[in-house]
Amino acid sequence: MKEGFLGSAASGATNLVLLLEIAMGMGLVVGAWLARIQRFRQHAWCQSVIVILNTVAITLTMIPAFRVQVLPGIPGKLGRGFYGLATTHAVLGGVTEIAGLYILLAAGTRVLPPKLRLTRYKPWMQTVLVLWWAVLILGMATYARWYVPALFRK
Repeated sequence: MKEGFLGSAASGATNLVLLLEIAMGMGLVVGAWLARIQRFRQHAWCQSVIVILNTVAITLTMIPAFRVQVLPGIPGKLGRGFYGLATTHAVLGGVTEIAGLYILLAAGTRVLPPKLRLTRYKPWMQTVLVLWWAVLILGMATYARWYVPALFRK
């Protein structure tokens, strides 16, 4: 087994994306803390940059990997650990990313009509932060299941 720089079977690019996603998850927590201490401008910049960066990571790396490695096995292999885990991660991740982009547009711009803008930001932002961390944990589990086979030997 050829090992990546994290000691797994993953490529260097996959390892880099994993570390980037973990850093973004921590960055969102920092952004939430900025809101808590009423540094709203810095909060907005922090969260916006992370949501946009994540959109790029999803588009350039995760969607293509899903299409090649997982999609051909759906629905027949959904009962297998990797396929079910990766599909759950992808679906919940997609919903969470779309919600993050909606918040970015509804709270940070005037692009949307007034009826579609948010008036109560906090519950939306807190929900998306919790979902983001759930997706991050699912992503780490998917990485472990796919690229760290020693953990799953019988």
